[in-house]
Amino acid sequence: SCLQTSLSIWGWGSLGLVLFLVTFGPFAIFYFAFYILCFVGGGFVVTLLFGKSNSEKYLEQCEHSFLPCTSVGIPKCIEEMKREAKPIKIDRRLTGANIIDEPLQQVIQFSLRDYVQYWYYTLSDDESFLLEIRQALQYALVQFSARSKETDWQPYFTTRLVDDFGTHLRVFRKAQQRIAEKGSQMKDQAEELVDTFFEVEVEMEKEVCRDLVCTSPKDEEGFLRDLCEVLLYILLPPGDFQNKIMRYFVREILSRGILLPLINQLSDPDYINQYVIWMIRDSNCNYEAFMNIIKLSDNIGELEAVKDKASEELQYLRSLDTAGDDINTIKNQINSLLYVIKVCDSRIQRLQSGKEIDTVKLAANFGKLCTVPLDHILVDNVALQFFMDYMQQTGGQAHLFFWMTVEGYRVTAQQQLEVLQSRQKDGKHQTNQTKGLLRAAAFGVYEQYLSEKASPRVNIDDNLVAKLAETLNHEDPTPEIFDDIQRKVYELMLRDERFYPSFKQNVLYVRMLAELDMLKDPSFRGSDDGEGESFNGSPTGSINLSLDDLSNVPSDETVQLHAYISDTGVCNDHGKTYALYAITVHRRNANSEEMWKTYRRYSDFHDFHMRITEQFENLANILKLPGKKTFNNMDREFLEKRKKDLNAYLQLLLNPEMMKASPALAHYVYDFLENKAYSKGKGDFARKMDTFVNPLRNSMRNVSNAVKSIPDSLAEGMTKMSDNMGKMSERLGQDIKQSFFKVPPLMQKTYSDPDHCRVAAPIDDNVDDNIPLRVMLLLMDEVFDLKERNQWLRRNIKNLLQQLIRATYGDTINRKIVDHVDWMTSPEQVADAVKRFRDAFWPNGILAETVPRRDKAIRMRTRVAGKTKLLEVMPDELKHIIGAETTRKGILRVFEMFQHSQLNKRMVYVFLERFLETLFPQNKFPELFNKLHSKSKQMQRYKQRLHSTQAPSLQK
Repeated sequence: SCLQTSLSIWGWGSLGLVLFLVTFGPFAIFYFAFYILCFVGGGFVVTLLFGKSNSEKYLEQCEHSFLPCTSVGIPKCIEEMKREAKPIKIDRRLTGANIIDEPLQQVIQFSLRDYVQYWYYTLSDDESFLLEIRQALQYALVQFSARSKETDWQPYFTTRLVDDFGTHLRVFRKAQQRIAEKGSQMKDQAEELVDTFFEVEVEMEKEVCRDLVCTSPKDEEGFLRDLCEVLLYILLPPGDFQNKIMRYFVREILSRGILLPLINQLSDPDYINQYVIWMIRDSNCNYEAFMNIIKLSDNIGELEAVKDKASEELQYLRSLDTAGDDINTIKNQINSLLYVIKVCDSRIQRLQSGKEIDTVKLAANFGKLCTVPLDHILVDNVALQFFMDYMQQTGGQAHLFFWMTVEGYRVTAQQQLEVLQSRQKDGKHQTNQTKGLLRAAAFGVYEQYLSEKASPRVNIDDNLVAKLAETLNHEDPTPEIFDDIQRKVYELMLRDERFYPSFKQNVLYVRMLAELDMLKDPSFRGSDDGEGESFNGSPTGSINLSLDDLSNVPSDETVQLHAYISDTGVCNDHGKTYALYAITVHRRNANSEEMWKTYRRYSDFHDFHMRITEQFENLANILKLPGKKTFNNMDREFLEKRKKDLNAYLQLLLNPEMMKASPALAHYVYDFLENKAYSKGKGDFARKMDTFVNPLRNSMRNVSNAVKSIPDSLAEGMTKMSDNMGKMSERLGQDIKQSFFKVPPLMQKTYSDPDHCRVAAPIDDNVDDNIPLRVMLLLMDEVFDLKERNQWLRRNIKNLLQQLIRATYGDTINRKIVDHVDWMTSPEQVADAVKRFRDAFWPNGILAETVPRRDKAIRMRTRVAGKTKLLEVMPDELKHIIGAETTRKGILRVFEMFQHSQLNKRMVYVFLERFLETLFPQNKFPELFNKLHSKSKQMQRYKQRLHSTQAPSLQK
């Protein structure tokens, strides 16, 4: 059917064509095409003519409309462009203080010149854009200044800044502990420390982690750009902020031109080390402290840098052509340098071999340790805390706390009874009330430690306890009422194998010796149990914990020592004049004889005399030191007379009978006459404090600094009693109670894992209202890790700080601090800071070139110098309070924290964030910073871990 249809179509088509050609002829096709073309052309011509006529009519209408003629507008525009631009008037006032505005204007001018003008003038000569940028910057500074004046900066400087530093130090300490627990021996330990640091940060902060900003330069630049844009939004008027070109220019100038270089400089470890050395520039480097740093260094780069410098100096000294007296000096210097090189080589080999040994464990197995008598332990703060920890481990804490409580009861009762007697002489009678309070206090001691209800109970002879109960019920209590039982408790702690004898074999005992600096030199013989070497009650010097030191224990050879003052002279040091005495010393033993000279001032003799008379009270009646003279003490005749008197003092001191009578005295004498700088046992401040506390010393001689405990009932009783005994008695009683007599808890106080929390603004123990106490206690907690140790030590340190602050400043200390903060934010100080910033970035008005990175060896030697100065500047009093080892570790931990640029950046950014939160409290900066740091990888991993740990509990 389809085929038939197609044939019919073709048939009809062919028939039509044939008929057309037959009818019209063969030219008909050409005529038809011509007719069609003419039709189309005619239509186009008609449309064109119609459009032209309509367009002419429309143009005629436009000529009579409101629009100006184009030919007039263009010339006017050209004329306006040719006119000179009118100068824009800029108000140069920024903060309202001329001393600040002048350097600020210079900073703005230098910034525009060095960051904008040098390329802008290649594009255009029109200065209106530059003036607009300057005006925008000035407007932002005016707003910033206004906000600063309205802000109370005292909480920022005294609370938030200190809290943030304490938190940073806590995070670093926890990171170090984690790496130590892992026992990692990775070569790139610094990178592992940084990663672990930010892991701990996110666990502590919970909502923010700054790892990307501190470790990625690209993310850091992005963070600063975003931050500067937010600040411009707050400070600029809306019209200027909407101008994107100008906003981007100002943003780049602030972020990349000013903030980024400043943050990089502040976070550079080498810059911080140089600044530390500059701050302690008045302190001279001590050879002993330097050698301790070398012996304890675990950085091969530091050791190699010191070794190279020593070798260089050695070559120089050997090249000198000297003769006469100078040759002896040169030889001594060469020997010192050879010793330094030897120590460095030994330390490097040990670190490279990986055979580093824990010196405390080595000492524990060494077998020859000093024996510290129990009576010395009980009156030494540092030693007592270790013994207290041990007693708590063995369950004998009740005995120790009872002994301490009785000591506190005796001293306090004596004080109050003496005051009562003096008031009775004045005709004031309060006998019954006072005795009633004493009886209540004594019953409190009995109930807490000796009664059947006591838990834990002091196990002592029941007959003594019954006798005490009978006395309490029928007689008036006296300060000596507990003496018999206390004596039995002391004998029990001394003889019972569970307590003091076992403590001497425990690792806590070795750590105690390390804190007392007694792992090197034994002091004297004779102790409670008559065995071993004993303790003189005073640290022997500085840190002596190297392997070499532990292997060189002195032998028991008989030594003969002779000394006399051979000459005297007057020295002038930095404008300070003093007399100096040259002491010639001869030392003989069975195999050798030595002679040397050492130099001492009168103040050294005085300090030495104070030290030995405190330790050996019988010497105070035998040895008489020549007295001080305030005027004409540099007169030649006076110096000769003093030389003669001091010689007599020395000869009496070195008398063999004297040395035999006090064997422990030999160590002090050797230390004083040794050829080295004399290390004073107490600084000037400690001597002043001795003068301050002398009225209390006689009544507290047997208690010393560690007898510090009475039960709560006694504390309450003493407080009530002192309220009734006049203002002087009340002040004295409160001081004694607050300083010494607080019972250490039988059970350690539990915390909800404080190390995994920020250092919060409130501090325990009600110290928030005392700004310096709060700051000092917080810093000591974090620097020396006091919260990891028993709370008794921490409480005693807090009480000591309270007394120190009260004795130094009284009740005006908070006012002084507030005044100091006001002074720091005063126009003069702000202007000085702006000038320092200007001079640092544009010295002599020229943009400072990028300082080339110093050579690695120089940077390593700077680190050694910084650590040496920090250890040297630490007062001996601090070591006596918390221990030499703890002090050393705390100081070096802080120093090590500043040796990582990424961690320094984190601290700088935290300070910057807190600064902006304080300055703009209504702008929700905490939420903003959380969003800016939300891309942190550590934060994302923490959330994943948190989600994975919570998921099973949710399913259950």
